[in-house]
Amino acid sequence: MSSWSPGPLPGVLRRALVPHSDDRGVFTELWRSSWTEGLPGAPAESTMRQANLSLSLPGVLRGLHLHGRQADLWLVVEGHPFVGLVDVRPMLVGSGPAVVGTLEAVPGDAIYIPEGVAHGFLATDPLTLIYLVTNEYDASDELGFRWDDPAVAVPWPNRSPLLSERDAAAPTLDELIASMA
Repeated sequence: MSSWSPGPLPGVLRRALVPHSDDRGVFTELWRSSWTEGLPGAPAESTMRQANLSLSLPGVLRGLHLHGRQADLWLVVEGHPFVGLVDVRPMLVGSGPAVVGTLEAVPGDAIYIPEGVAHGFLATDPLTLIYLVTNEYDASDELGFRWDDPAVAVPWPNRSPLLSERDAAAPTLDELIASMA
């Protein structure tokens, strides 16, 4: 059985899911509660509360979004997302600047993203992503900032992605932090 390995930022973890195949097809465990209990940076109560399915066309960029009261567990089913991560926890407590990290995920990857780490992805090909979250959707905890904020400088491989209206109109990270004060 695989285990978690460190991701590009503190608290971000990656795990390879283990498929079991035979003549009938493939079976893969996507999540067990024991996998996320007590993870570093996890909320005290890290039981997953909601599951979501995201289907994205090539060139779609979703993010950057963050939550103060929710951790995410992404399960890459199909496609190869380029994942942008921005640790804003230092900014929220006044101890330093945000820290940027990236990873290129593949089908069969599970990615754990703790509270306070902004996240987004660029679908480099058709992408199917299942994600579990530790809280049911709460619009007051759905925060976001510009995917192309020059102060953050995530090195997205596509500089002309397809965006939602919300992501296209998002504030800069500095504007978001100022609005939270």
